Amino acid sequence: QLKGIGAAAWGARQLGHTAREVDVAIIKGLFVTVTNVSFDPPRLLAEVETLRAAQAQALGLYQAASAAAGKGAETLPAITRFKADTTIPGLVSQAAALGIEARVGAVGPDVTGLQELLLYGLKGAAAYVDHALILGQEDEAVYAAFEEALSFLAGNPQDVQALTGWCLRCGEVNLRVMELLDTANTGAYGHPEPTAVRVTPIKGKAICVSGHDLKDLEALLKQTVGKGINVYTHGEMLPCHAYPGLKKYPHLVGNYGGAWQDQAAEFEAFPGAVLMTTNCIQKPRESYKGRIFTCGLVSWPGVTHLADRDFSPVIKAALAAPGFSEDAPAKTI
Repeated sequence: QLKGIGAAAWGARQLGHTAREVDVAIIKGLFVTVTNVSFDPPRLLAEVETLRAAQAQALGLYQAASAAAGKGAETLPAITRFKADTTIPGLVSQAAALGIEARVGAVGPDVTGLQELLLYGLKGAAAYVDHALILGQEDEAVYAAFEEALSFLAGNPQDVQALTGWCLRCGEVNLRVMELLDTANTGAYGHPEPTAVRVTPIKGKAICVSGHDLKDLEALLKQTVGKGINVYTHGEMLPCHAYPGLKKYPHLVGNYGGAWQDQAAEFEAFPGAVLMTTNCIQKPRESYKGRIFTCGLVSWPGVTHLADRDFSPVIKAALAAPGFSEDAPAKTI
């Protein structure tokens, strides 16, 4: 579906017609299918519906662009008219027919591997585009590059040299994406400074924040001012302590635990609430499923998902939890 949307959008763009709604839908659609982002079937089904609307818009945009240019619409790849099923069982069945194993049997492991390498590269870069977009940074050239790459994949390319070239080009595009993200982060929170971060707990109620979204962390910090709750980062959130606009909050007290893949044991031992932003979630253990929350694109069945950065349920859960009973010996990194 994303390849088809990209192909139609790229065709329209070449004729001078674009739609930001389609651009953003492509980015979010790529990001939400990264390995550790969304696992909740109803939410994924809603994302498919969003992409269905983007698909119709992209096709309409291309037809309008062709008419405006005084030319008939050229034949787009058949995948632009792909109809995603409207049910979970139907989508699972479609996935089996279109998945990696089926394609390896059709075009071989090398071609399939390079196609997937490009697609996964686009997904990873899309995550950073989304983070930058949240903080108000975007670039038409980046949107165009994503559409062109997806259009290339829509044709089921099998030339190894061409595929390799596109994989390298994806890396080049990601350099621009990282510039966008850096501009977004530093523009909002200042330039990172060398900062010692405490990695042992402090006595008191606690919230642990994981994922990547700096704006979510900022919103939580604002909402917990004066509440007697200490906030800890986890995993990839560690660098947040270096940004002046975030470390100015005294109740951002340190980092808890290690990498995201260790979260099950670490969250079970954490005596407070946990907030997952954007991604990096694993199957929660039942012992903490009632005090872990998701927001943004990340989701898990049975876990409370929060919208509009209203983190009052997280705060309530943290206040109800025991928190740390005493200070641990101070240790910083």
